[in-house]
Amino acid sequence: MKLGIGLHCLRQALAAGQMTPLDVIEWIAEAGGEHVEIVPVGFDLLEQPELADAIRDKAEQVGIAVSNYCVPVNFITQDEASFEQLIEKVKRHVDVTTRLGAKLMRHDVASRPIGDATIVNFNRDLPKLAEACRRIADYAAQYGITTSVENHGYYVQASERVQALVHAVNRDNYRTTLDTGNFLCVDEDPLIGVRNNIGIASMVHLKDFYIRTPDRSPGDKLPGWLRTAGGNQLRGSIVGQGDIAVREVIRTIKSSGYDGYVSIEFEGVEECRSATKQGFDYVKRVWDEV
Repeated sequence: MKLGIGLHCLRQALAAGQMTPLDVIEWIAEAGGEHVEIVPVGFDLLEQPELADAIRDKAEQVGIAVSNYCVPVNFITQDEASFEQLIEKVKRHVDVTTRLGAKLMRHDVASRPIGDATIVNFNRDLPKLAEACRRIADYAAQYGITTSVENHGYYVQASERVQALVHAVNRDNYRTTLDTGNFLCVDEDPLIGVRNNIGIASMVHLKDFYIRTPDRSPGDKLPGWLRTAGGNQLRGSIVGQGDIAVREVIRTIKSSGYDGYVSIEFEGVEECRSATKQGFDYVKRVWDEV
C-alpha cells in the first residue's frame, strides 16, 4: 500500500491563496505521503500545460509519485457531435496524464438529477457510456495508463452500477477509483460497497462522513452538509472521526490483497491542513494494526 493525499484536500488553502499546487505537493511529502493525486482546484491543465510539467518536476524533487489525475465529464449529451467532442477532450487529458508521469486517470462518466438517476435510465444509457469509456481506455492503453470511474454523482455511484459499467467496458485497463465513503450518497453501506468493488479497484480513496437520518437532521442549507438520494444528510469529517466503520473498511481493503495507491480525502469544514494530517496519521496507524 502506498499512502498519499489528494491535492483537493487542501482546497481551502488553495482557494484562499495561502498555498499553490506546488506548495501542497511539498506539504504532502513533509507529512509523510508517498504520492499526490491531482484533482484540479482552480486550474485547468489543458490550458496550463506548463503547470503539469511543474507538478511532475516538483513531485520528483520532493520524492513522491504523481499517482492519479482526475477529470470532470458527463457523457450524457444532447447530440452525437457533443459526445464525440467530449471523447476527444478526455483523450487530451490522457495526454496530460502522460505529461504528469502518472499511470492512473479517473474521468467522470455521467450524472443526472437525483429524480432521474433511475435504474431504467441507467440501463438505457449504459451502452453509450461504456462506448465512451472503452474508446478512452483503448487510447490510454498505448501509454500504459489505466482509466477508471469513481463511485460518485448519484447516477453511477452504487457498487452494482459501477460493476455493470466496468464489465460493459471490458478492458483490462478500465477499473474503478473506489471511494470508500461515497457509497453513502446513495445510501449503500460503505463496508458492503468496498467488499463488492475492491476487486476491480485501480485506486482507493479513504473518506469519512458524519451521517444524520431525517429524525436527527441538523437543518437545511448548513455549510458542508449534503443530502443523500434517500434523504439522509452527510458532512465530511476527518478520516477516523466520523460515523463510517473506517477500521473495518481498512481491514477489508488490506485482507483483499490490494497493494496499490490509497489517498486520504478530506471534505469537511475543519482547517484543511490539520484535518488532512490527522486523517493521514490515523490511516497509517490503523493499516499497521489491522
